[in-house]
Amino acid sequence: MRESPARHDLFRLPLPREFFDRSVVEVARDLLGRILVRVADDGICAGRIVETEAYLSRNDSASHSFRGPNRKNATMFLGPGLLYVYTIHARCCMNVVTEPEGVASAVLIRAVEPLEGLEAMARRRGTTKVLDLARGPARLCEAFAVHRQFDGWDLTRGEQIWIAACDTDPEPKDVGMSSRIGVTSAGDLKLRFFLKGNRFVSGPRRLSAG
Repeated sequence: MRESPARHDLFRLPLPREFFDRSVVEVARDLLGRILVRVADDGICAGRIVETEAYLSRNDSASHSFRGPNRKNATMFLGPGLLYVYTIHARCCMNVVTEPEGVASAVLIRAVEPLEGLEAMARRRGTTKVLDLARGPARLCEAFAVHRQFDGWDLTRGEQIWIAACDTDPEPKDVGMSSRIGVTSAGDLKLRFFLKGNRFVSGPRRLSAG
């Protein structure tokens, strides 16, 4: 497995809280191309975010916050820039909380294109197939060693796990949008965003542009 040249100066700078304190749809789209960084005892890894889904604070029955706060979704109500991690079928999924405290919206990170630390990702995932290291939200969490204990983690601290800037933002023509994957309600909402043609996207890559 070949790794891309290191960009440690770029990776070292976490996005500020103001980036996340905006409309969840804007954040979901603008996270494309940004760099997810994880520093762990068993290795450092980084990857480009290539697919996201927005979950609204209102009128979105697929959102975990739809029926109000509870013990499991409490992080969604605590304000922008936090990591909301939940489990499904004993596997974790990671989300970024957006908008002001109490609004309870979040962006699911669905897929990442591995850039650095591929050996660590492969060891955690138990596979050397690069395409399957972080394609899909559960695989992504395994590859980046993200577990339930990271629920509520402040991404703006730039410690252990954070999201950094990128060299250039994707052109609007390169961003696709569609309905969210695996959602059994509110399926008509086009709140999934992805880099068109990128092979690390977990679902269809040739849908209409945003």
